[in-house]
Amino acid sequence: MKRRPRRPVVAIIGGGFTGAAVAANLARNTTGQAVDIIVFEPRARLGAGLAYDTSDPAHRINVPAARMSLIPDEPDDFLHWLAAEGEPRDDQDALAEDGNLYPRRAVFGRYVGDFIAPFLRSGQVQHCHERVAQIVRTGEQWRIEADGGTDILADIAIVATTHPAPCAPRHIAKALAGHPRFVADSTLSGALSVIRGEDRVLLIGNGLTSADVIASLRRNGHRGPITALSRRGLRSRGHATTAQEPFGDFVTNPSRTARSLLRRIRQAVQEAPTAGHSWHAVFDALRAQGGEIWGALSIPERKRLVRHLRSYWDVHRFRVAPQIDAVIAQGLDRGDVRVLGGSVKEIARAGETITAEVRHRHTGKCEQMTFDACVVTTGPAHTAVLRSQGWLADMADAGHLQLDGVGLGLACDEQSRAADRDGKSDNALFIAGPLARGTFGELMGLPQVNDHAIFVAHQVAQRLASQSRSRPAVQIA
Repeated sequence: MKRRPRRPVVAIIGGGFTGAAVAANLARNTTGQAVDIIVFEPRARLGAGLAYDTSDPAHRINVPAARMSLIPDEPDDFLHWLAAEGEPRDDQDALAEDGNLYPRRAVFGRYVGDFIAPFLRSGQVQHCHERVAQIVRTGEQWRIEADGGTDILADIAIVATTHPAPCAPRHIAKALAGHPRFVADSTLSGALSVIRGEDRVLLIGNGLTSADVIASLRRNGHRGPITALSRRGLRSRGHATTAQEPFGDFVTNPSRTARSLLRRIRQAVQEAPTAGHSWHAVFDALRAQGGEIWGALSIPERKRLVRHLRSYWDVHRFRVAPQIDAVIAQGLDRGDVRVLGGSVKEIARAGETITAEVRHRHTGKCEQMTFDACVVTTGPAHTAVLRSQGWLADMADAGHLQLDGVGLGLACDEQSRAADRDGKSDNALFIAGPLARGTFGELMGLPQVNDHAIFVAHQVAQRLASQSRSRPAVQIA
């Protein structure tokens, strides 16, 4: 009678960019070890997810291709892949005036797919084309049931799901329910096809999603006026026209309050021109030092930062590709794109006509406006994540998950292990990607998400190595 160790199972729920990056790096970290890595993702391929599973040619990566490598030690990996694939093909606008490439997002999705493909072929990673229906704790393991009949026991589960869908303000959703051109979630494939060429369009929200929608509408021949409304009337900025090194030190004697941090940022922005930099370089420094900056703040100060300054951070940090920025700038110049700061006080419909009373932020005056279509572009509803999918709600009800203290995602510790209802870290449950923002801070830009995926893969690999030393053997004939 021979004895061999039982193969551990790692289940990754979500196979978009985060899940694929975790799986590929975990496979690299466990090469030669007996471990089953199973990714639950209903889409046909891994690595695309919500962001890169798009056929819309107007959708481009928002970061220059030179900064999109999945291998930190090989910063030109994506550029080399583009050259080898003959990309970007049939896309004469991909090269921006600043000399950087901004390929279409679908192209980057293919790159991620090719990155994980060798591990799928070797069997180190398995793709389960099903949607998770239930996750239940069974002793030290997780029982995972999927909608296609798959039923497995996993030693470690990694939550790598996407953001919750946008959530329209309640009074708007109620008033426009059933309207043929009310688009509650513009991220769904074909969602904008209901909008006609001359329609007057109201966008609720004015961040990256709004920019994508404007670019998509214009590319598809839409000619009608577009009004983008957000509370502060800020729109996502473009990139610097020349390459710059990050400027500013925010980690030496780090700020302990949001107010102190804001003062330091303003001072750096004022000093940047003297050093030959623009504000972009300051925010690049903030992005690079984001984890340490965030870690120095208490939970109340993090909440204060999010409540008062998040919208300003978002529009400066998450920049649009130059091609998309140009479309919006042209619309603003012509007057057929309008960006407003304010709120919808009243909204109603008369047949298919939408009437809205908009209260302007700075003047307090109200303006009566008429539209033919309304698109919600507010971005993910982060605080609704635990109710966005049934299995997440069940895990929360069972006490295995809770929202983080800042309201950005799921609670976890500094090893990215999930924190249960009592705040205790779970060695068999990890949170990967943007849903871990409450603990790690800046986890929305792809380079930071990739770094975090590598970090989580390392933590899980270490946990597997520890388990293997204590795992009971299985008898075989």
